[in-house]
Amino acid sequence: MARILLIDDDVNLREVLAFTLREQGHEVEAAPDGEAGLARLAAFRPEVVITDLKMPGIGGLEVLASVRETDAAIPVILLTAFGSIEEAVEAMKLGAHHYLTKPYNRDELRLAVDQALERRRLLLENRSLRDRLREQTRGVEIVHASAAMQRILEVVGRIAPTDVTVLITGESGTGKEVIAQALHARSDRWEKPFVAVNCAAIPRDLMEAELFGYARGAFTGAVKDKPGKFQRADGGTLFLDEIGDLPAELQTKLLRVLETGQVDVVGGQKPVQVDVRVIAATNADLAARVQGGQFRSDLYYRLNVIPIHLPPLRERTDDIPALWEHFVREYAGGVSLRSAPTLIRALMRRPWPGNARELANVCQRMVLLRTADVLTEEQLPPLEEHETPTGSGAAGRNATDIIGELPKGRLPLLEVEREIIVRALAMHEGNRTRTAQYLGIPRHVLLYRLAKFGITR
Repeated sequence: MARILLIDDDVNLREVLAFTLREQGHEVEAAPDGEAGLARLAAFRPEVVITDLKMPGIGGLEVLASVRETDAAIPVILLTAFGSIEEAVEAMKLGAHHYLTKPYNRDELRLAVDQALERRRLLLENRSLRDRLREQTRGVEIVHASAAMQRILEVVGRIAPTDVTVLITGESGTGKEVIAQALHARSDRWEKPFVAVNCAAIPRDLMEAELFGYARGAFTGAVKDKPGKFQRADGGTLFLDEIGDLPAELQTKLLRVLETGQVDVVGGQKPVQVDVRVIAATNADLAARVQGGQFRSDLYYRLNVIPIHLPPLRERTDDIPALWEHFVREYAGGVSLRSAPTLIRALMRRPWPGNARELANVCQRMVLLRTADVLTEEQLPPLEEHETPTGSGAAGRNATDIIGELPKGRLPLLEVEREIIVRALAMHEGNRTRTAQYLGIPRHVLLYRLAKFGITR
């Protein structure tokens, strides 16, 4: 039936109880005191513990605490005299399953043990379901093949279990929310809500109430209290997408929440305490906005504790075949489709300004409009006028158009690169953000090149 650890300093009662339990089919390990009982806990691995409440040395409450610390799924039944019932009830508040008064009743004992075993079964079943759910949730799929994405996922794995604030940057469609979901799924907050807010999609005059909630009567139409996104994410993760579009007056309130963990509800009488991990994302250059006075520097540094930059798809073309096959399986509805090698090569040459989102849209369109089970290059929609294949020069020109015919003598590549950067900077009046966009590289790569070549203006 079940393994039961019996602890009681009354030798006669202990022997009678052990006999009764064995008669009911249970395997019983009997101990004369709390210390001896706890010493046998690990080796015997009981499914139920029955212990006297009052014993010399280690008493029943200490046994209860130790058992719960070892395995909270092991139910503890307390034995107590009539005069100690209040203490037994108090012990149940601390986690005991049930109590029996001395002298015990055989039927009550059987019922208490059966209920304890059923409770344990349900707890273990629930624990198993939670573990399976956790593994499924942790499996937020991030399809990749590039070394750049592998490095990012390694960072995600290291910081996910912490509560550190993360700022994810990258162009639209690079997968910033997917990375945020992975951080949440791999954290200890995984069972709590993941709440996403697009700061650019909420009207300015509604943003404060949406984020922080409002109290009844705070304004016309506020007929009842409404929790904000912070309250809804309590215990979990709040993802603030396009944080660069947060109005200046709300940046101060957000900074206060990050520093104090308290939300000032619109029209509320007192702050509301929340426990939220904040992950922010933006496709804007927040550092440039700080310099331009459009974004608070203290909020920027508070958000940018751990920066994660997602490179655009054109800079991690190794991911394109894997992503494409993933999207084909997703949209094919169980139908087995193949992609021609020439199609994959064509996909890797495209610039994908919309990144993975654009790739997914093109894939869905081709799968739905297909006329055969092989997807080919001919089915690709034409490039937009502003798009040029990856590797082409600025404004759609090739390398020969830009630098002319190569000289017969020596051509130092580093000098050519430096000269191009200097000219591009001059063309854009020293604006590094526009220069990086013109050269088709991330701003941080341009900053690295400027430092490398000693270009200060």
